[in-house]
Amino acid sequence: MIVYRHSVSLDADKCKGCTTCLRRCPTQAIRVRDGKACINPSLCIDCGECIRNCPHKAKKASFDSLDTLNHDKFLIALPAPSLFGQFANLDEADYLLQGLMDLGFDDVYEVAKAAEIVTEYTRRFLRRSDEKMRPFISTACPVVVRLVSMRFPSLRSKLLPITPPIEVAGKLAKERALREHPELTEDDVRTVFISPCPAKVSWVKNTPADKKCYIDYVVSMSDIYFRVLSKMHRDEVPQMETESGVVGISWASSGGEASALMNDKYLAADGIENVIRVLDDIETGHFPGLEFVELNACPGGCVGGVMAVENPFIARVRLQTLRRYLPVMRNYLTDDPNAEIPEAMLATRPGEYSSAEILNPDRATSFRMMMQIAQVKQKLPGMDCGSCGAPTCDAFAEDVVKGEAKLTDCVIRMRDILKRSEQEESK
Repeated sequence: MIVYRHSVSLDADKCKGCTTCLRRCPTQAIRVRDGKACINPSLCIDCGECIRNCPHKAKKASFDSLDTLNHDKFLIALPAPSLFGQFANLDEADYLLQGLMDLGFDDVYEVAKAAEIVTEYTRRFLRRSDEKMRPFISTACPVVVRLVSMRFPSLRSKLLPITPPIEVAGKLAKERALREHPELTEDDVRTVFISPCPAKVSWVKNTPADKKCYIDYVVSMSDIYFRVLSKMHRDEVPQMETESGVVGISWASSGGEASALMNDKYLAADGIENVIRVLDDIETGHFPGLEFVELNACPGGCVGGVMAVENPFIARVRLQTLRRYLPVMRNYLTDDPNAEIPEAMLATRPGEYSSAEILNPDRATSFRMMMQIAQVKQKLPGMDCGSCGAPTCDAFAEDVVKGEAKLTDCVIRMRDILKRSEQEESK
């Protein structure tokens, strides 16, 4: 059995046992037991909603610390496009790139550049794809990939089989370093992705054993923000020059990936609740005319990641300002409409994670448990109050049948029983 390594965890010392995270978790992966929240790893998709909404800051994301990076190696920074929206008055991307170099990195490879390359290959793929298979769903957001695998298995075939920009950037960055520095070996080069969300940390952690991962470290955008800010000297002319354009930078916010395809038959949605609603509609065939669907679990897109610094709406405005001074696209591949898609670009990994929990491997036992759940549910008030430690009465009934909770944990039901008992005693 494959054990999925998560990047979202609980700080039990800070947890007060409230039901805020319980209510906001989109996959019902959280329960409150013995006054503390607990996360079911088989249901968690690392979306970060619990981190975003916990009033006590009891949920946290794990990532690599800048202080633990091995500076004996050739370190390449891989800034996500959303990083450019974190800084005020940034009218030239070059200042940020130079700031990363001054921070101690040996090179910088923009993920936005890789995004433009992925855009070109996606256009080719859509032109040749079978109409019956459409719409295809972007695999740039790891949360969406895991969510589809767990809750919408019928849509796995619609996941776009194109390698996401993060992996393309890591691969091309290492190849460039080895090409420009012949004295280096592959072991001498390390890539450091600057991430806006914990899901991409998990994506790197869970690289299949038979696949090569080109990302060596993942650091938090919030962890690096103040350090690079102190290195961005606006009175000096930066030596680094950006290699991406409007198309690449636009991947930072919702709709940027889809609009760059030069195709108006697309849908773009952000926010985990909207994502689930769209996936439901795709599964039921509500969008027959669409060719491409871009989904981002975070509100506003990657600029809304829980490891970002700036308000996502402000970050989007800043990116719009930055795009004014950039060309539309800097990384054209070829004008040949019949050009092939390299095999390496198709080596993505959608749908490789295990599906959501099943009641029991034995089908007969599973059916019996379903009947028991229905019987328990009839005894519950149907208020979905969360006082029992489960997000809904349905989830609580399942917990009871599994032996993870007791029927007496339902506060509303026990209150009604006590009230009836008092009324009978008073007669």
